[in-house]
Amino acid sequence: MQLETPPTEKPYDKSEGERRGLVIVNTGDGKGKSTAAFGLALRAHGRGKAVKIFQFMKVPTARFGEHRMFEQLGIPIEGLGDGFSWKSQDLEHSAQLAREGWQKASAAILSGEHFLVVLDEVTYPLIYGWMPLDDVLQTLRQRPAHVHVVLTGRRCPPEIMALADTVTEMTKIKHAFEAGVPAQRGIED
Repeated sequence: MQLETPPTEKPYDKSEGERRGLVIVNTGDGKGKSTAAFGLALRAHGRGKAVKIFQFMKVPTARFGEHRMFEQLGIPIEGLGDGFSWKSQDLEHSAQLAREGWQKASAAILSGEHFLVVLDEVTYPLIYGWMPLDDVLQTLRQRPAHVHVVLTGRRCPPEIMALADTVTEMTKIKHAFEAGVPAQRGIED
């Protein structure tokens, strides 16, 4: 480990731009994309801001840890899909659910009723060709100026990353699964 001297002066100047809604992308093969988005949702909710979370791959009846906690906090979270694509009995049905889900998410973004809208795992229906990329780009461009949108998922389309204000790529360095450790409830659910 390399030791560093703590900075004694602020390492950056205050931004002079105006505050506005941001498009934020969490992508890459590492863990933490959804977790980071949920952290922003909690931060916004803690400031009294309206938040809505859409999960494109989770079923509407999902009861993972985040669902239970967001329900207790009064943060709406909605599953729009039918689970992992490899478990689907009908991929055309999965695609239809994604398109219908996108209509709900787009309407929520464009309504301006929410400070933050999270589109969790939205990249998958995009890269599978289940939803039109142009519709997503148009909604992001036309959203009200105060609305923040976070998009998560691997292999985010470059067109979305180009439009985004902030893009973070989660890089996998090491993962317990590769050592034979199964997913842990409360950590990966």
